[in-house]
Amino acid sequence: MTTCSAPGKVYLFGEHAVVYGEPAVPCAVERRARVTAEPRDDDRVRVSADDLSLNGFTVTWGGGVDDRPDVDAPPALVEAAMRYVDEAVAQTRDALDDPEQGFEITVESDIPLGAGLGSSAAVVVAAIKAATAAVGVDLSAEAVAERAFRAEYAAQDGQASRADTFCSAVGGAVHVEGDDTRRVDAPRLPFVVGYDGGAGDTGELVAGVRDLREQHGFAADTVGAIGDLTRSGEALLDDAASDGLTDERLAALGELLDVDHGLLSALGVSARSLDEMVWAAREAGATGAKLTGAGGGGCVVALDRTDATETALELTPACERAFRAELATEGVRIESG
Repeated sequence: MTTCSAPGKVYLFGEHAVVYGEPAVPCAVERRARVTAEPRDDDRVRVSADDLSLNGFTVTWGGGVDDRPDVDAPPALVEAAMRYVDEAVAQTRDALDDPEQGFEITVESDIPLGAGLGSSAAVVVAAIKAATAAVGVDLSAEAVAERAFRAEYAAQDGQASRADTFCSAVGGAVHVEGDDTRRVDAPRLPFVVGYDGGAGDTGELVAGVRDLREQHGFAADTVGAIGDLTRSGEALLDDAASDGLTDERLAALGELLDVDHGLLSALGVSARSLDEMVWAAREAGATGAKLTGAGGGGCVVALDRTDATETALELTPACERAFRAELATEGVRIESG
């Protein structure tokens, strides 16, 4: 039996545009998914998940998702969770070169499902690492990231990027641009996260941006503008990592967050609750704020050294929960076993 954990993430810059080969800079944060895996003597896979915003479910299946659990939760979320775990098991079996290896898998998470904090990526990364380690195979973080990307790519019908899974596997701040994935230097940014208690449909939102981009030139230009903004933000991060996160650099990063939120709104992926939280953060003194992840509901991320933004978000009707999110410098790791 082996337990592994992997961190969630916030997007500093680049969500949605990264799907079209533009750069993105996600940052791993210390909200973790933990997966315990124990090999079985048969080919069955039994998964227990008690806190993935699904009111808990336990389901046994033979490596497929044809058997649907009967639980009091949105069917789309249940099916999505099962697809991700199923694809993680498929990648594990491929790594082991054993298509009939069964597992007992338990999933726990501090990351709200579908909120834009990389919950699915963290679960897949932790599951692949835990299951392979449980049978004595030691995959590097980079190898886990590659297999986790393949799992998400299959689960999302080819609409996934490498950003979430690579960030969760290696930790820290990362640069993702097509197949170019690497850690980048970054200071410990003063992240504050606001969560509206909801979840956007990632597939639907990605498809909506794709349709808009195909129909209107402005949408394609907007995607390109997000890429240009991300490059500017990455240069600022490099300066801050080497010479310090001065108030001026923090303000410049915050301004880019504000512009990025406006561009994402133009692509139709924001929501009233997200906009309300963004404006509450800005009015409280945050240097910048934006949605993070696919949008449509979920989370915003702001930059503020003080407690004012967290307090303001807690008092905002659209916000269910607010918290500071420390940069997770370590990615996937073995906790026990």
